[in-house]
Amino acid sequence: MMQQFHTQEYPAANRNYKDRLFRFVFNNKKDLLDLYNAINETNYDNPEELEVNTLENVLYLSMKNDLSFLIDAELNLYEHQSTYNPNMPMRGLLYFAGVYNRHISSREINIYSSSPKVFPFPQHIVFYNGTQEEPDRKILKLSDLFQRPTGEKEPCLECQTLMLNINYGHNRELMKKCRRLEEYAIFVDTIRKNQAKGQDLQEAVEGAVESCIAGGGPGGYPEIAESRGGTDGTGRI
Repeated sequence: MMQQFHTQEYPAANRNYKDRLFRFVFNNKKDLLDLYNAINETNYDNPEELEVNTLENVLYLSMKNDLSFLIDAELNLYEHQSTYNPNMPMRGLLYFAGVYNRHISSREINIYSSSPKVFPFPQHIVFYNGTQEEPDRKILKLSDLFQRPTGEKEPCLECQTLMLNINYGHNRELMKKCRRLEEYAIFVDTIRKNQAKGQDLQEAVEGAVESCIAGGGPGGYPEIAESRGGTDGTGRI
């Protein structure tokens, strides 16, 4: 149900609203391209160059990914995390395996050929906005998760994940380059401040939506406000 600003009819707040809102905002190709340009300091201006490869369920683990897309021979996986998760490189590996499998099948690439084939360059970025203090940028490595045998062996697999802290006040230059990301950070920060005043999650979200509508932030767009949906009753962010 669409929220009605004047009559105060809101959908129930969802404790996972941050994940849903992030996916909803950046499922828009223009906003996704703006985010890509901000991160990579590029100037692509045609959203249709993006080939979105989002999978609802990743492999057989029932993991929910956020966004993946191809642009300029790069395979980009963008994920949102509300809590710090050092296992993201393993998640990235499993997800990339699924995407590459689909890429190979859809293009009928013969990987049994005697000639080398060319595949998109992988990039895995996690946008973190949990409450645990983390630096603006952090590299997580799959190799750090492996049990180490004795001797000088090196693992045959590696996956590096770049974690970007998108809490408001962090990565200021990135926020300046991507207005939607800054709006998202302000929206989440407003909800947290409302909760710090003693409001439950429902009240905090409603107050943030009204504040953003008044200030022209992300809550000013009805379709984004609508994306918040159900709660588990904990009232926690």
